[in-house]
Amino acid sequence: MNLKYLTVGTALLTLFTMSAQAEQSINPTETLNEAESVQVEKTSELRANLRRLGLEVSSTSVSNAKEYQNSPVSQLNSDSQTLIRGVLDFVLEYETDMSRWDNSVYMNYGKTKIKAYNEASETTENEDKILLTSDYTYKVFKFQNIDLGPFASIAYQTEFTRNEDAPRMKVFRGKTGMKLLNGKVIKDLYIAGVGEYDMTYSENVSKFAGEVGWRLEDSLRDGVKMSTDGYFRKYFSYSHYIGTDLKYDLSLTARMDVDVTKTLTFGPYLSYRLAKSREAEKHGSNFMIGLSISYKNLLNLW
Repeated sequence: MNLKYLTVGTALLTLFTMSAQAEQSINPTETLNEAESVQVEKTSELRANLRRLGLEVSSTSVSNAKEYQNSPVSQLNSDSQTLIRGVLDFVLEYETDMSRWDNSVYMNYGKTKIKAYNEASETTENEDKILLTSDYTYKVFKFQNIDLGPFASIAYQTEFTRNEDAPRMKVFRGKTGMKLLNGKVIKDLYIAGVGEYDMTYSENVSKFAGEVGWRLEDSLRDGVKMSTDGYFRKYFSYSHYIGTDLKYDLSLTARMDVDVTKTLTFGPYLSYRLAKSREAEKHGSNFMIGLSISYKNLLNLW
């Protein structure tokens, strides 16, 4: 059977099975005997969680740099450059005693424009990602405040624009595995099998991988929070050879958020990406560090 149909089918079947089990387990009336019954109240919440709406903008404008090429003051002979980077991380969360269903949109885009005094300006994309995800977790065990259970997710990843000569990424992805969630520090921690159907190139590729992912948060003190999220994905099989397909992929971010108001934060961040393609002899990496201002909000819809 084609790997893409097997993976997507498994994810959808797992979602359907866990949903059915959750519905069956939530019985509003529990019979104690033939004469009496007791009403069992189950809680549920629907939350609109804007985890982060962030923007980083920096601009350096240099005038008459040609006249100062021999100057020891680098600020007078440097290149003019502008960096713009934005991120949106939004999740619609539906949670009951037995399950959690997240539907999320994540967008990230960064661009740098450099203008040397005697050359045409050059623009480079630093980041470009659009990720739409539906993720369902069925809770089967609880230890203190941490839930554990199987999960399944389906996602579509693409980009705003194509990068130079490379085509625009278009990937469907399905995952099934086990997850820890809702802890004080461990917000999400999972291990999963991953199936991808990659439509980036004219010749579509089916892939299978293993993945570990996380989202951790901890308060250093009142108004100061540290957080990190990311994943490591290792590919095991491909339906056919495309040189630019990755063998492994590591992506992580870490940040410190200092509250300015209840919804506005400011602080440093870093991001790191490490990956190796099938055709390359060495891995490639990208490291970025900076400061950002972010808006966040959590609304309980019911």
